[in-house]
Amino acid sequence: MVPILDYLLERQISPQWRGMLTALAEEFETQIGHDELRQLMFRVGCRFAAAHALPPVGSTAELAAALNLCWQDAQWGFVELSDEPEYLRIAHYCAPLHAFGASALSWTPAFLEGAYQTWLSALGAQGLSVAQTSGFDENTAIEFRLGRYPA
Repeated sequence: MVPILDYLLERQISPQWRGMLTALAEEFETQIGHDELRQLMFRVGCRFAAAHALPPVGSTAELAAALNLCWQDAQWGFVELSDEPEYLRIAHYCAPLHAFGASALSWTPAFLEGAYQTWLSALGAQGLSVAQTSGFDENTAIEFRLGRYPA
């Protein structure tokens, strides 16, 4: 990752949580399989979204504004949305997932996936699923798509 982004992301995590979250993630990884960790983080994301319900929205721009207000309040980065022909593209930037350690970046993004699934389902995206389509990249972005996926 770009050194400036590394620095800023490191400053985003409160020092009181850095070591504890990494140790927690390492213990999880020794006790729980990768798929189960993704499922756990997905459910945690669902709980987060349920506790932070979004207001009704009428457009993709209003949805992005509502999501960004929630993420800003939690200091969890920001999101950009774009309507594509077959799906809604969700690009989330600067989520503090690195606080769990580098190896946890393979399963912690499921938190965001669960949150987006819960919010979008509550707003009427019934029958559609959120799927992660990229890993945490050098630009601190993780991409998801809302669309129709095989069960």
